[in-house]
Amino acid sequence: MRTPLSPLRLFEPRSLRDALRLLADEGPLVPLAGCTDVYVSLNAGAPPGTRFLNLWALDELRRIEVRGSTLMIGALATYTQLARSKPVQARLPMLAAAAREIGGIQIQNRGTIGGNIGTGSPAGDSLPVLAAAAAVVVLQNARGRRQVPFNRFYTGYRASVRRPDELIVAVEVPAVDGRQWFRKVGTRAAQAISKVVMAGVRADRPRVALGSVAPTVIRATRTEAVLAETGDVAEARRALMTEIAPIDDLRSTAAYRRRVAGNLLERFWADTGIADRRSPIAD
Repeated sequence: MRTPLSPLRLFEPRSLRDALRLLADEGPLVPLAGCTDVYVSLNAGAPPGTRFLNLWALDELRRIEVRGSTLMIGALATYTQLARSKPVQARLPMLAAAAREIGGIQIQNRGTIGGNIGTGSPAGDSLPVLAAAAAVVVLQNARGRRQVPFNRFYTGYRASVRRPDELIVAVEVPAVDGRQWFRKVGTRAAQAISKVVMAGVRADRPRVALGSVAPTVIRATRTEAVLAETGDVAEARRALMTEIAPIDDLRSTAAYRRRVAGNLLERFWADTGIADRRSPIAD
């Protein structure tokens, strides 16, 4: 019996090397792991392709470790892993905080950081964290690896510099100095798509990144410059309004997103200005 899924084909590599060979020889293929986005597309009758590369069994891409001053996160690390990881909690607590608010338990157990990056939704909760942390995306094909600064990875809405024969294999995060901060605003704290999501780092050169306010996640560099030069949050809020371009959609309105983004900026600056520095992430 034929079903709507009959034309689909699934390749199941046993190693990263095998996966890269399949991409080179059989491509184009749609990489998948946790399937939390692909299954939604399939259920909606709009699959992202018909030939898929299942990476879920590649445990070599799940490692989370520290090499020198760099936090290395494998692309298949799940949100549950990220929330529980001691190196992530110690070095990038805003990522652990974001991981705890992405979907429900089932999504956290299946969804991966590589999938969140690869899908490229501007509402992806981990993406502002990676932008504020100045992370680097590691891409690999059968010929070798290359590293792309996260803030240069996206070229447009759900579009990136990743080539069809490349996989996202890891994220590298340099040491982050300063107090980290993360907030998600949605219908609920979890199991809801963000209306606005923000990550920030309070340091001599503050970093501010937002999601759900533009076609891609953004670093608010003009806003950062104002905070660094004057510390005037009202002026920084005015600068932020020139850097974001929210839209009206089913989840919210552009006007609401602008107001919330400004409020989050003020909250970030107030929370991270507290003298108590015992926690690396603001409460």
